[in-house]
Amino acid sequence: MKIIVPMAGRGSRLRPHSLTVPKPLIPVAGQPIVHRLVKDIAKVLKQPIEEIAFVLGDPAWFGDDVVKSLVALAESLGAKASIYRQDQPLGTGHAIMCAEPSLSGPAVIAYADTLIRADFNLDPEADAVIWTKIVENPEAYGVVKLNAEENITELVEKPENFVSDQAVIGIYYFKDVAVLKGKLQEILDENITNGGEYQINDGILRMMAEGKVFKTGTVDEWMDCGNKTVTIETNTRMLGFLKADNEEQLIADSVSLENSKIIEPCYIGENVKLVNATVGPNVSIGNNCTIENASIKNSLIQNNTSIRNAKLDEAMIGNHVKYNGEFTKISIGDYSILE
Repeated sequence: MKIIVPMAGRGSRLRPHSLTVPKPLIPVAGQPIVHRLVKDIAKVLKQPIEEIAFVLGDPAWFGDDVVKSLVALAESLGAKASIYRQDQPLGTGHAIMCAEPSLSGPAVIAYADTLIRADFNLDPEADAVIWTKIVENPEAYGVVKLNAEENITELVEKPENFVSDQAVIGIYYFKDVAVLKGKLQEILDENITNGGEYQINDGILRMMAEGKVFKTGTVDEWMDCGNKTVTIETNTRMLGFLKADNEEQLIADSVSLENSKIIEPCYIGENVKLVNATVGPNVSIGNNCTIENASIKNSLIQNNTSIRNAKLDEAMIGNHVKYNGEFTKISIGDYSILE
């Protein structure tokens, strides 16, 4: 089994936090988004992963440190890491084709801007599986249309009339991804675009037209990381799941508390100092931070940051920040100073 991860986008909706760190590398509950996504997919697949192919953008943005972290991620799962580049933002189908040498055999394709919780078995009779989440407002999403045999027959974007309540979440399984590759190559050769971009859906629809069987794999939880508000919500939900699972150490042994308390669930990294502070619930704090004379809840703070004299709720603060103030719902990017 292979996992293909297109992640070349700049993550503009998550700015300023994605100005210096690619969005898939921004930590949620203590780990980068793409790390958590790939590990959760591997857990669902319940089979050895042979290769993980990452499709990155400009090397000036996705540099050596990013590559090293992704190689380490793949190796931690016993897989080979392959690194590809998408030099132009030409759509989801084009991004997949940038990994053309890896497009053979069974594979999962997953876009690195979402997190999941799931437990299901892949249908062995299916040529492909589109992972979905049951939603209350399907008109806001792309959804699948099913026939009497529960096969997917159509993909409908933001339907005005009810089609189904199963929204496409951007994760796909192909029994042989080379079939999709062939169809996407046709799309590229014929220059078929939507909004100036080559889309994975056009390749999928051609597979369906040839009678390939597509099934759904419905996830229990689908958590977005598209902007500051939903990323904080995702951090909160993920902390709850991790606390219940009890599989990860969420509070480092090196955390120093002086007249302070932690209200779980929280993630607190290495060498964090809490002085006259109340932290939690639902707070993630990266390594080497100092929190002094502060109350923080429902917030996400990255590494090497100092927070003083603050009462924060629904805040997202980047790396190497110095903050001393009285605002509450704040969003501060890396290397900022507010004193």
